[in-house]
Amino acid sequence: MAYPEKKKGSEREVDPRSGFCAANATFYSKRRPVALPAEADLDVTTFLASRRHSGTTALIDAATGRRVSFPELWRSVAAVASSLRAPPLSLRKGRVVLLLSPNSIRFPVVALAAMSLGAVLTTTNPLNTPAEIAKQVADAAPAVAFAPRALVPKLPPRPDLPIVLLDDSRLADDDDPRILCTIADMIAAHPDPDPIPHPMREPVRQDDPATLLYSSGTTGASKGVVATHRNLISMVQIIVNRFNLDESSGGGEPETFICTVPMFHVYGLAAFATGLLGAGSTIVVLSKFEIGEMLRAIGAYGATYLPLVPPILVAMLGSGSGRGKLPLGRLRRILSGGAPLSKEVIEGFREKYPGVEILQGYGLTESTGIGASTDSAEESRRYGTAGLLSPNTEARIVDPDTGKPLPVNRTGELWIRGPYVMKGYFKNEEATRSTLDSEGWLRTGDLCYIDEDGYLFVVDRLKELIKYKGYQVPPAELEALLLTHPDVADAAVIPFPDREAGQVPMAYVVRKEGSQLSESEVMKFVEKQVAPYKKIRKVAFVSDIPKNASGKILRKDLIKLATASKL
Repeated sequence: MAYPEKKKGSEREVDPRSGFCAANATFYSKRRPVALPAEADLDVTTFLASRRHSGTTALIDAATGRRVSFPELWRSVAAVASSLRAPPLSLRKGRVVLLLSPNSIRFPVVALAAMSLGAVLTTTNPLNTPAEIAKQVADAAPAVAFAPRALVPKLPPRPDLPIVLLDDSRLADDDDPRILCTIADMIAAHPDPDPIPHPMREPVRQDDPATLLYSSGTTGASKGVVATHRNLISMVQIIVNRFNLDESSGGGEPETFICTVPMFHVYGLAAFATGLLGAGSTIVVLSKFEIGEMLRAIGAYGATYLPLVPPILVAMLGSGSGRGKLPLGRLRRILSGGAPLSKEVIEGFREKYPGVEILQGYGLTESTGIGASTDSAEESRRYGTAGLLSPNTEARIVDPDTGKPLPVNRTGELWIRGPYVMKGYFKNEEATRSTLDSEGWLRTGDLCYIDEDGYLFVVDRLKELIKYKGYQVPPAELEALLLTHPDVADAAVIPFPDREAGQVPMAYVVRKEGSQLSESEVMKFVEKQVAPYKKIRKVAFVSDIPKNASGKILRKDLIKLATASKL
């Protein structure tokens, strides 16, 4: 147990059932703590490459069947790192590398190569608009961008942003002049025969920034979350421990995972571009999600684990006619994250597929995707829970009004502390101070409680983000956009329940006097300016938007109105 030692003469005792210490109002993880490396000079790539395992195949392209062995993976990482370090890029520690790509067997290669140099990896959603991508580029100031040829037009036309194509094909005469080479050219190059740092290269330390992932906030302003190599190494150790993949702990044969979730998101990056590769697991990469292709890959490659987001599980449950079952082959476990599963979905799936365990997890971009999880079928039967606190984790439940820590079965804002908690927000000290306190506590913005057995339950979201198919949609961003329409006097955006997507953005709009603005016009106006997952899916017109005395939108009132009227 990760409990504090009881000091002689002290009243600091931890309840072994709940993990709660009344003396300091802190909950401690009931899971066995995981060991972390003590070396100060250690990057996550070196850490992953040095782990012992019996795995042979690292990556498989689901569409083509192309396989990448572990020796080939690490040689490719070294070759790309050498190319990045050499002229004309001359990439140095602290510079940012932008990766704009759907899932690909090249994604982990670029990510691991960049981080091995001490460069900072920033990713972006390929579905984002050029304007959204340009905003991130302006903030992060990347030194180089990696993208497939089809996505190059989405990059801002900046002459100071050299591009490396993720396509294996040769350069064409009419390619963008900023394109230097292809990823295949880099991999074909000979890696530096002596990777040991020399006097001209600064060593990469665990406390150095490794990733810069953008997480939308309730203000509508996208914030860059800076995670360190130590954060990622902690995440790797917790993931490997969670699935009992560590051979030194008695883990069995290497597992095969299907990668359905996007690698540009913290969930996909943590699991598939870093964590699982350190355990010798095989990752079968789907470039995009299609249930038919996913099922084919499960059978063709003998998948044993399937990480996904809830809408995919709902789709699987609804697939198949009559009593027919989907062909799940050797699949043993489904790992759901991004939003909670309902009791009906869990029970329905268990009844149809009794041989497959469903596990769940809770985490944030700010916590490197870690926080709590259910690690067995028995734990998942406690319906509605996000699970037990992750190893090496401390938590507090804090009254958002008084700031007072609360005991078992009391609802308040969840604060967590652990080695995976972010370094802070990029170039945003104010946001960092309001989220991370001086003692390292991360204010999650989620209203939660921890029960008498130490299980975490998420009740509501202070941050008010809309969860659409695992994506985070900030209502304030859409509201600000709606207010730019000449016929809109006021607007509010809320989450509307949806069986397939989880939630969809719904807008309440106040028309300007004399306007005949229609629902379809509102939807089309927003659709043209945002990524597909941010589109407004429902619209209602009202005479005014309910607000409190300070002018804050009373979203709960609107949510009650929407669900009561079944719009």
